[in-house]
Amino acid sequence: MKLKFFRLFLCGLMCLSSVAGASMLPAPQINARAWLLVDTASGMTLAERTPDARVEPASLTKLMTAYLSFTAIREGRLTLDQTLPVSDKAWHAEGSRMFLEPGQPAKVEELLRGMIVQSGNDACIVLAEAIAGSEESFAALMNQTAKRLGMDHTHFINATGLPDPRHTTTARDLSRLAMALIREFPEHYKLYSEREFTYNGIRQPNRNRLLYMDPSVDGVKTGHTESAGYCLIASAQREKRRLLSVVLGTASDMARAMESQKLLNYGFQAFETVRLYPADKAIATLRLYKGADSELQAGFVRDFYVTVPRGMASSIKVQVITQQPMLAPVRRGQQIGTLRLSMEGKPLGDHALQALKEVPVAGVLGRGWDSLMLMFK
Repeated sequence: MKLKFFRLFLCGLMCLSSVAGASMLPAPQINARAWLLVDTASGMTLAERTPDARVEPASLTKLMTAYLSFTAIREGRLTLDQTLPVSDKAWHAEGSRMFLEPGQPAKVEELLRGMIVQSGNDACIVLAEAIAGSEESFAALMNQTAKRLGMDHTHFINATGLPDPRHTTTARDLSRLAMALIREFPEHYKLYSEREFTYNGIRQPNRNRLLYMDPSVDGVKTGHTESAGYCLIASAQREKRRLLSVVLGTASDMARAMESQKLLNYGFQAFETVRLYPADKAIATLRLYKGADSELQAGFVRDFYVTVPRGMASSIKVQVITQQPMLAPVRRGQQIGTLRLSMEGKPLGDHALQALKEVPVAGVLGRGWDSLMLMFK
């Protein structure tokens, strides 16, 4: 099959798969074992250090426990006003707790706040047992979901993040999980901005210091064990732009907040995000064989955003690559090409071009005619 190239030169816009190091402003020095800064609209990495190194997630694990809890609520397997029993295992949970009591069932809504605001290990175990029957079965579900989300270097052993040498992840994987949670469950994500929660007469503050320091920060989660150090995933929204920072293995509670703040400020100052293509806008029209239609429009089924180093927007070059001949049937959203990006002669990444409509196969006569045409092509 022959490759056909459609070259498009776009003035005023650029698109990057990763813009780490591309800014005119140098990234700040971050005192952490691993860290990552991502723009959530484009999914592009703005700054990083050892983002694929395996680390202990500590209580950042609870993002997956929350993700699966929100999924269960959306699917009707749990309801917010449903009460769940407190098992002996949950009551004896080590580490941070919301102080559940045996014989006193708690509402799912309370358990979510206990897990998110108070980082309660007991709440995590109750939710895990309600969803999967046991924490061990829930861990298997966590790993299945991690695989689906593209968290290729993550393995969960428990729902809480208590230390286990087999319980590991990476900064990049955690960013994928956090972005999925924010994107898919906006109605529940607001819980991460709550500054305190009182249960069983015990008031506990949210450990995310940035909620008190930066009004643009609205989540996400802290984590700490002696072996993992102090960790924080933080998200901030300024002027309709959302950035997500992942900072792992700092020396103190204050350090994880300050290092995260430096990353977020850098991302907002050094970059901007633009919509390169709106949803369903045709970027190229391709010849289609053996289909009910002879032409197929290529583009993106959702708005396609790119993150741009400030002042460098006019340097982008875009190349559309398709593989021919293209045959029906084609489903909407199917990859039918590649949007290849470059700037000043340097490759900046590839993005999957999608079919903007579904095209079924043609009838016998149509398929026969196109077969004949392909013989002479």
